Amino acid sequence: MNISTLASNLFDDNALWNKLKDGDEKSFSMLFERYYADLVRYGNSLSPFEEKVQDCIQDVFTDIWIYRSSLQNSVVVKAYLLASVRKRIARLNERDHIFRKTASTDSIAFLLEFSVDHELLDDADDDAKEKLIHLNKLLNDLPARQKEALYLRYHQGLSVEQIAEMLDVNYQSASNLLHRGLMSLRKDWKGTFSLFLLLSASSF
Repeated sequence: MNISTLASNLFDDNALWNKLKDGDEKSFSMLFERYYADLVRYGNSLSPFEEKVQDCIQDVFTDIWIYRSSLQNSVVVKAYLLASVRKRIARLNERDHIFRKTASTDSIAFLLEFSVDHELLDDADDDAKEKLIHLNKLLNDLPARQKEALYLRYHQGLSVEQIAEMLDVNYQSASNLLHRGLMSLRKDWKGTFSLFLLLSASSF
């Protein structure tokens, strides 16, 4: 995504958000439709209970509509929604006694596995395919928090500040998670493909 497209999307999000705050149901529906699939994928990465994940997402949007007049005027909508779903799943876990006494988002494990994009594999020779599969294994062998930080950075396009807020850590801790994850991959990655391209192209 180029800078102009990103800026356009952010403007669209902000415009829809402000109209939503004023009670515009169409804007509310457009944001729901725009981000629902992303939120489901992310929610499923944090909980094995798909129906409960969908309930959490519905609850997040219900709260947004009910309390729309008190919402902040300026937010990064995608980051706000992802963080809200994460917190809702943490509270659900606490309520269901999956975790003992905490609803901390630190208690949530990132569950999903990365996979190599089929188009990359189709276009690669046998040696490159072997290296891509090896990189994918390295990525999935990372600690869950590092893997989630990389997912949020390279798949969802969040800033380090936004990742820190989502994971309930300070900026330096979020930066360290990203740095350690990338360093672990670079240590064993000898391929000719761009590591950052592969991270962005990996799927679930």
